[in-house]
Amino acid sequence: MPAAGSEPSRPLSPPAVQEQSAEPRPPPPHGELQYLGQIEHILRCGFRKDDRTGTGTLSVFGMQARYNLRDEFPLLTTKRVFWKGVLEELLWFIKGSTNAKELSSKGVKIWDANGSRDFLDGLGFSNRAEGDLGPVYGFQWRHFGAEYKDMDSDYSGQGVDQLQKVIDTIKTNPNDRRIILCAWNPKDLPLMALPPCHALCQFYVVNGELSCQLYQRSGDMGLGVPFNIASYALLTYMIAHITDLKPGDFVHTLGDAHIYLNHIEPLKTQTLSTWAGSLLLPGLWMVVDRQGPGRWASVATDAECDGCCELQREPRPFPKLKILRKVETIDDFKAEDFQIEGYNPHPTIKMEMAV
Repeated sequence: MPAAGSEPSRPLSPPAVQEQSAEPRPPPPHGELQYLGQIEHILRCGFRKDDRTGTGTLSVFGMQARYNLRDEFPLLTTKRVFWKGVLEELLWFIKGSTNAKELSSKGVKIWDANGSRDFLDGLGFSNRAEGDLGPVYGFQWRHFGAEYKDMDSDYSGQGVDQLQKVIDTIKTNPNDRRIILCAWNPKDLPLMALPPCHALCQFYVVNGELSCQLYQRSGDMGLGVPFNIASYALLTYMIAHITDLKPGDFVHTLGDAHIYLNHIEPLKTQTLSTWAGSLLLPGLWMVVDRQGPGRWASVATDAECDGCCELQREPRPFPKLKILRKVETIDDFKAEDFQIEGYNPHPTIKMEMAV
């Protein structure tokens, strides 16, 4: 019974139905803003750390971004990304090759420094032929656990073909939570010219879509990360194609996300100008005055940021990736099977690779 003097309780009314707005919902923020926000955050909040190369870095620990693969391909546009290098390196990984000269012969020189005579000798690999990188990514993907001899040996049937097991599991048990491709092999680390930076990825199937999450222990934000985003997005497209799925999302998780000190000025060309802003949530920015008499920070909306958080280089629409023929197995892909459409990036930004 209600207490003396109180009004009798009334039945709750159903919530009022809100009228649907006639205005269309705004499009989601451009995916590249996540990368630009990460750069800005490291420039603003990164810790000064020494590193293996002796170059020095600004570093933060733990970052994540999610890129939509459904009708676009995340090839960054605020600078030109070396698409041929992305494609040829991934095909080289898939082949299981560890010969840097094989990749270099196709015009992709990104592993040349780590396979040079001086670099190998400096690591104590004087008995190794120039270009022999040891049991790096491709070897771990296709022959995990096999004994590495040299780059010219035939490893057919040796070790675990992780890449093929990933594909087979997606086809036969897509709900499996163990669809993992791992390049981090503690036993083989001492034999590698460079331990894996992009160490482990996991695949996930739902609603006819294939998504991939990469854990990257070390991310060179200026040179490496734009390349890595495109590479694992491409791998997701390829595996989706041969398993009759559609690409979903690429989730990129970074451990030590760093900017080399000699990349700071070039990267400022890609990021925000006088007032720096990092996208916290859709429509909400963290704003910093970089050039005023005293640095300050506040939270602001899109409307409040209008005219102050202007990008020096506005992201342009991501391109589309087309696979030009039906491919049945992962080993049958060739460079000419892929076509990037609508890629209109800003000019290249020169940065030196830290070795």
